[in-house]
Amino acid sequence: MTDLEFMDRAEQLLLAVEQGCDRINDATDADLDNQRSGGMVTIMFANRSQIVINLQRPLHEVWMAAQSGGYHYRFDGTRWVDTKGGEEFFAALSRDASRQAGMALRFTA
Repeated sequence: MTDLEFMDRAEQLLLAVEQGCDRINDATDADLDNQRSGGMVTIMFANRSQIVINLQRPLHEVWMAAQSGGYHYRFDGTRWVDTKGGEEFFAALSRDASRQAGMALRFTA
């Protein structure tokens, strides 16, 4: 993957996260606050916990830090997959966001 392809795919992922937060706020009372700063999105929950998603351009990875730990994702040609456990990014984000919000939340690509 070229740097340009990585940035295109990664920007699509960050946009999907931002749109997911907006959709969840419209449909639930989860009250997610998301802030974007360059290649990083921070999601803050009502209990003041956070999930941070940021781009690691030189590695062509997307990193996510949540209460459950830190994860590194690479695009496999179809989806973003954890480099250690193989879990898909949006499944992991949904799981961790649900735990931190105390309610079922679903993020999608």
